[in-house]
Amino acid sequence: MTEDFVLRALAGGIGAALAAGPVGCFIIWRRMAYFGTALAHAVLLGIALGFLLELEPFVGVFAMCFILAGCLILLERQRLVSLDALLGVLAHAVFAAGLVVISFMERLRVDLVGYLFGDILSVGAVDLWLIYATAAASIAALVWQWRNLLSVTVNRDLAAVEGVPVERVRFLLLLMLAGVIAVGMKIVGMLLVVALVIIPAAAARRVSATPEQMAVASAVIGIVAVIAGLFGSLEWDVPAGPAIVLVASVAFAASLLIPNRGRQGRED
Repeated sequence: MTEDFVLRALAGGIGAALAAGPVGCFIIWRRMAYFGTALAHAVLLGIALGFLLELEPFVGVFAMCFILAGCLILLERQRLVSLDALLGVLAHAVFAAGLVVISFMERLRVDLVGYLFGDILSVGAVDLWLIYATAAASIAALVWQWRNLLSVTVNRDLAAVEGVPVERVRFLLLLMLAGVIAVGMKIVGMLLVVALVIIPAAAARRVSATPEQMAVASAVIGIVAVIAGLFGSLEWDVPAGPAIVLVASVAFAASLLIPNRGRQGRED
């Protein structure tokens, strides 16, 4: 008989994969992986501030990811430095700030390994509510803005001419990415959460003929990776988060052997 904590871990991982897969498609198409890395680095500062303000760590993570997403949009508009330099500075600044804040909390013992690499087996009822609420919100937003997101992805200038609110759509995508990273952190940790977003989408790209097929396939591949990685970790006593990412990586490697069925999103 499967233990309750394993069932909760499985449910949490599936929920995170459902949200991460479709969002990851747009991250792949728009080549925004570094955005994801910058937001993932904000997780540690969010956790530290959550403890400092006596809030649930997830609340601090959500808030910090959303704040950083807004800062990225505002600072990019100023065009003071190149985007890659801006992302590099912010990513490492927030990560360092998180370490410094935690170092000041001497009476608090923080399981950094759990936050860095995930602790899927500790997923609780509250975590499940947060994960599935985020997944539902992300999927609803994708369905609502699917055409606009595709238009901005294919040709930003043409989308603006056609009346698509480009900046709002782009900000919405960053908010969805922030939410996915906030919940995915519990599953695979802040160091690997971006992999949960982009690897299933990259694998799905090779076997999909349309953007819609790729979105569905990426979610399916992510779910399979979660199931196989979780039970593999229990069988061979290895960390669950890295095992999940490793299974997704194997799926991506296998997809390279399959003839490409189509070209989804931007390639240039």
